[in-house]
Amino acid sequence: MIARAFPLVSLILLTLSACATPARMHDEAQLNRVALGCGLALGELIQDQSEKRLVLLVHDNPSPGQQLCVAQWARKNGLKPVFLTVKFPEG
Repeated sequence: MIARAFPLVSLILLTLSACATPARMHDEAQLNRVALGCGLALGELIQDQSEKRLVLLVHDNPSPGQQLCVAQWARKNGLKPVFLTVKFPEG
């Protein structure tokens, strides 16, 4: 019985592993193109080497459209968007 189930289990695991692609690092130029395309400034979209699956939007009060734009791009690239609202000091 177990010998017959092994090929099926192996096939299922192989299929699932094909869907789980490892996150890749995007360089600064790529992230800046996405940021500009979403109406953000250069450097407001970052990806940390230690958490490759996360893409961070660091912006003071991003609009829902900007958040949606980043979220859609992140999803297409197998990343999870994280939105950080940062209040920069004036002066």
